[in-house]
Amino acid sequence: MSENGPDLVVAGAGGGLVAALRAAERGLDVLVVEASEHFKRGNNTAMSTAMIPGAGSRWQRESGIDDSPRQFVDDILRKTNGTADERLAHTLANVSAPLVEWLADYLKMPLELVTDFSYPGHSQLRCHTVEGRHGTAIVDHLVRAVAEEPKIDLLVPARLTDVTVDVDGRVDGVVIALPDGSTESIPTTSVLLATNGYGADPDLVADYVPEIAAARYHGSEYSVGDALSIGARLGAESKFLDSYQGHAALSKKAGTLVGWATVMHGGVVLDLEGRRFGDETTGYSEYAAALAARPHSEGWIVIDRSIYEKCLSFTDFRQTVESGALVWADGAAELAEATGLPSDAVVDELSTLDSFARGIVADPYGRTSFEHRLVAPYAAIKIVPALFHTQGGLVVDENARVLRPSGTAIDGLFASGGAAMGISGHGAAGYLAGNGLLPALGLAYLAAGYI
Repeated sequence: MSENGPDLVVAGAGGGLVAALRAAERGLDVLVVEASEHFKRGNNTAMSTAMIPGAGSRWQRESGIDDSPRQFVDDILRKTNGTADERLAHTLANVSAPLVEWLADYLKMPLELVTDFSYPGHSQLRCHTVEGRHGTAIVDHLVRAVAEEPKIDLLVPARLTDVTVDVDGRVDGVVIALPDGSTESIPTTSVLLATNGYGADPDLVADYVPEIAAARYHGSEYSVGDALSIGARLGAESKFLDSYQGHAALSKKAGTLVGWATVMHGGVVLDLEGRRFGDETTGYSEYAAALAARPHSEGWIVIDRSIYEKCLSFTDFRQTVESGALVWADGAAELAEATGLPSDAVVDELSTLDSFARGIVADPYGRTSFEHRLVAPYAAIKIVPALFHTQGGLVVDENARVLRPSGTAIDGLFASGGAAMGISGHGAAGYLAGNGLLPALGLAYLAAGYI
């Protein structure tokens, strides 16, 4: 680094590493500051299912899939009932394919297109992932690339606690807290806040998303709203603070993600009364609040052998299996006995479900997607709702620059991922698979390209 400090300081070693690598590619010196010693396994990027949307990518073309950023934006607006920030949706949709191709070409990340099932809300197969479908593989790859890049320094553990500005309001430095309790001021003209949202702060969660406040938090312990507090001190605007990604498929026994592929391949969710209570295919995020509202805020996902085999491609699901969280039964009555659910209800639900799946009778909850008929033997996993991460944050422009309420940019300040406002609208229902990773990686990529 020069005596004037790094060209860019990145706070957060998840998706923020994309900004560090993109900036280094452009010849800039970068300092990455990360609060957690265990970030490679414990940040929200690492805890994701590694789904990165790319609308119009070469993998789609090779698979004969006709997609475009415009179609992606239409899906976002449809899922959010028109409440998402359309400008940012266009920005991220437009960068999505160049982003995944840069990750593959420049960083040699082994991406592939997910074609075995479709996530709720996506009208095209556009999610790209890595083998194992787990975010740790993405973070591991990014960390290895950072280690090989001489223009990037990684400071761990250390926490960026403040951003300073000069008399004209331009960023001129950062304040970093070190483990021994001391602080250090480092000069710089550009800062990317990639510290995620506020999901680990129970008071903020209770204030902004009370319907999910009692659910388990399944994210980084350092997602406590640092970007919001830093931005507020500098006069930044924030939006969509009531937006979040929930998940209705966290194993109660293991605390691992069961995964919604179980549902999209044909599984169903029963509450503790042995009954279904909605269209599970609407989305795993909004179903978290629906599950939280059921008796004791618990339920069971029911699948069969075929679905089980298809879901083994997910690291999270394999970990759930290895934990012993699945119970197997040879029939509906046996399943009720194994789970402790009311037998009459379980037998009735699974028998009527067969009629829905065969199209004989319409599902009263409006579910139309049943990949196949569930057949015995059945497996069931007890689940609880979870909060994965918040989706609102600092308002940013097309280059990830943080904006004031007036619409002017705070010169030198950028935000990405959960630190920035997202594209999920309000609440949980607007969340699409990849709405976490795309702003995390995409806005970091755009910020580094602008500096």
